[in-house]
Amino acid sequence: MNNLLESVQTPLNPNIPELAPGDSVSVSVKIKEGERERIQEFKGTIIAIRKKGMHETFTVRRIASNGIGVERTFLMRSPRIDKVVVERHGKVRRAKLFFLRERTGKKARLKQKFS
Repeated sequence: MNNLLESVQTPLNPNIPELAPGDSVSVSVKIKEGERERIQEFKGTIIAIRKKGMHETFTVRRIASNGIGVERTFLMRSPRIDKVVVERHGKVRRAKLFFLRERTGKKARLKQKFS
């Protein structure tokens, strides 16, 4: 039975490093427009990681123009992700950082973790 499950699973994307909530990341995503394909960068803070077998995801939040928050969820096993760069590690004490949704400006900052 395990061999059957392993044959159906898609492999993890090797371009995604070890991630944790609170990390500031830059995600490069392949976008297809017509026949052309380009890479779009999405920079923000990881507010949630969902680990559930093949459906592992991580949610990145950033503040767009006029203080509007934008969240985007990415699949860990997606071939559409070109690379993920961890810019800094945030010091947090919880797994889901949904409290950042109500905060703007300096209140939305996280302390940096030095390890």
